[in-house]
Amino acid sequence: MKAQESTPQVLFIEIDAEQDGQRIDNFLKTQLKGVPKSLIYRVLRKGEVRVNKKRVKPEYKLQSGDLVRVPPLRVAEEKPLPSVRLDSVKNIEQQIIYEDKALMVVNKPSGMAVHGGSGISFGLIESLRALRPDAKFLELVHRLDRDTSGVILVAKKRSALTHLHEQLRSKTADKHYLALVKGQWPRNRHKVKAPLQKNILQSGERMVFVNDAGKPSETHFEVMDTFANATLVKASPITGRTHQIRVHCQHAGHPIACDDKYGDGEFDRLMQSSGLNRLFLHAWQIRFIHPQSETTVSFEAPLDDYLQGVLKRLDKA
Repeated sequence: MKAQESTPQVLFIEIDAEQDGQRIDNFLKTQLKGVPKSLIYRVLRKGEVRVNKKRVKPEYKLQSGDLVRVPPLRVAEEKPLPSVRLDSVKNIEQQIIYEDKALMVVNKPSGMAVHGGSGISFGLIESLRALRPDAKFLELVHRLDRDTSGVILVAKKRSALTHLHEQLRSKTADKHYLALVKGQWPRNRHKVKAPLQKNILQSGERMVFVNDAGKPSETHFEVMDTFANATLVKASPITGRTHQIRVHCQHAGHPIACDDKYGDGEFDRLMQSSGLNRLFLHAWQIRFIHPQSETTVSFEAPLDDYLQGVLKRLDKA
């Protein structure tokens, strides 16, 4: 992408092969971070955005070589990236499982949000951008809850992001998690299908409930190990709803250990006596088609020493 300012106010951007095929509205959202979506659609509707000197609709798909005129818009000042000297940022470098020109595979630590906001100054993606200052494009392919550890994908090209999103939508990418749940999960229970609905409580907290009016949701389960008061299960989400595994475990009567939203207080206290002080949910494995080589690849983040230590302290069934 080549960009030069024709005046201090107007920006002209020449589209290259990496942006080819992207809708103009989505392109502007990535270029104008901090600008409200409503304003982007307003300037498109008024014809203030031009492609090759012509008005375009929001669904117009850009082509390599197009020249986009972007009008002067007030952009919210971007927050500075965190210092690479911070221990939490330096630690992320050691958590990169794999990296090439198209993507990164990272083992996200528990307790780190995937991005900043809501009182969090920075998260995983800001840390990666600080560690890779020359990267023109770094975006999360999917998300993990703040307290969930494990494998997460980051795209280094827009084409890779689009390719991977399509795999997630078409369910050709597989994700497997490990979760320690309350009680004895029945070995013959291999799936939970329960519609999920998001709700925002008066406190502003986001919660998800099983509700017939919610979106269809399905998770497959497999017993990996059994203990006197708990079961280690492999959870494989077929759909990708917010808090899906956590709520499906709760709905099945086997909430995840130390889940502060959907857990069981008595079970959590029992697990805390074995040294557990965080949600026992870990993104273990991911398999997908590499967006450049078109070959199937898989990556794994084993349980860390801390979670393995918790399991060793549990009484066997």
